[in-house]
Amino acid sequence: MSQYGVNYLQRLRAAVEKFEEAFDAWMSTQVESDHMSARGLFPTVWTKEGQEQNEVQRLELGVAEAAGLAASAVSVTGAYIGIAGLGAIDPISNWSFMSAPKAPIAPRDIRTTTANVKGRLDAMIVDAESRTDSDLPTFAPAQFHPVVWAGASAHWTTHQYRVAVREAAEGLTVHWKERLGRNDVDDTVFWQQTLSPGAPEPGKPKLTWPGGSDDKTVKSMRGGLEPLAKALNALATGLNLTVRNVTTHTRTELSEQEAMERLAAYSYLARLLDRCETASADAEESDQ
Repeated sequence: MSQYGVNYLQRLRAAVEKFEEAFDAWMSTQVESDHMSARGLFPTVWTKEGQEQNEVQRLELGVAEAAGLAASAVSVTGAYIGIAGLGAIDPISNWSFMSAPKAPIAPRDIRTTTANVKGRLDAMIVDAESRTDSDLPTFAPAQFHPVVWAGASAHWTTHQYRVAVREAAEGLTVHWKERLGRNDVDDTVFWQQTLSPGAPEPGKPKLTWPGGSDDKTVKSMRGGLEPLAKALNALATGLNLTVRNVTTHTRTELSEQEAMERLAAYSYLARLLDRCETASADAEESDQ
């Protein structure tokens, strides 16, 4: 199903239609060729004789503006075309290539891509409407905790879900190791020491739940601090052993749903950690 909203997809389709209209208007002032006729050496379009240059330029600027509005349509739908020596390109964004020597694309490429994009957008709109009508909650992985998503994003978009989860887990651990200056221990030991109850030892700062001791509400929270710390410790250690280590030591690919559930657990842990305060034995000693 589409991860985009109905309104966004509809606006994008309207932008593609506007591009199509502007392109057709400009093409009415152009001689249309193709790769066979151009023999791979010449442009595939050029201005017809007798055309008013100012009008041609106006229409050309209209195409450029409309292409800008529709710029994300090909990336959203994946309707790239393959060009020898160039790889996959976006014909809508690169429509002006037709006027260059050795033009890699022709008007037919623009028209077929535009039609393809509109068809794909129509299908995505149907999916998005079905998702909305189902009243099921939707989830966007990009809304996970920034540290977690930063590690996962590059691999998620290429559907390497196992690697995405592993990188997210390692990224969260590295983030907190660097913040606390604890690159001297393994990951599991780090979480055990950092989230365990009790006072911190020199060189081993801990993360503790925040609050002052004067407020009654804070006192109640303090009363639950030790079990909370134990819970955080268990969650971090458990995720490290059952998720991160498993994804590191196996090549079995995860499904998108399985990966989403694991990233959600890490994102929840990351947000809890953000609310904690750092307690350091070194800081306490310097205050005495």
